Amino acid sequence: MADWATISALATAGGTLALAAATYGSVRSANRSARTAEIALQEQRRPVLVQSRLDDAEQKIMFVDRHWARVSGGGGTAEHSDGVLYLVLSLRNVGLGIAVLQGWHARAGLARPDIAHAELEEMRPQTRDLYIPAGDIGLWQGAFRDQHDAGYPEIARALDDREPISIDLLYTDQIGDQRTISRFVLNPVGDDRWIASVGRHWYLDRAGPR
Repeated sequence: MADWATISALATAGGTLALAAATYGSVRSANRSARTAEIALQEQRRPVLVQSRLDDAEQKIMFVDRHWARVSGGGGTAEHSDGVLYLVLSLRNVGLGIAVLQGWHARAGLARPDIAHAELEEMRPQTRDLYIPAGDIGLWQGAFRDQHDAGYPEIARALDDREPISIDLLYTDQIGDQRTISRFVLNPVGDDRWIASVGRHWYLDRAGPR
């Protein structure tokens, strides 16, 4: 005779197992959907900085010591004045989120693609908040004021000898996430002009596009 108690227990166990499998599949699907939604939200906030276009408007910015700089579209400035080295880049945000500039690192010469970006502890913090709206232009500014600064001599030499200057910019989205480093180069043109160009982008908080 059939052991109905055993059959009932096995049926219950089978049903529970099937329910557990369905729940596991549902949770995995929900997690994938949530991750996809999170990535989509991040991309809606991600800024991406490049040089501004040549036909973008001229911009003007003041340093803390009331030194003024003007920069045309697609360009930058590099000035050696009264012992201070002033650097400016005209930028365009081609991403979907607001860019908040956090820090920078400059070196003389044209940095090769195989040279890694500056480490975070090497970055010089911005002394003022610089925001660049999505789909719009803005400026970055930095200065060397201490002649005993380790980076001062090489940048001063690059300015005086009209050599390229490589600048790594650290920036985030408007809530401080999605840290990105973009490498720009100020290239001398003629006797007094500088043209900006972007070379590489590094995502610090997730895998990048390469």
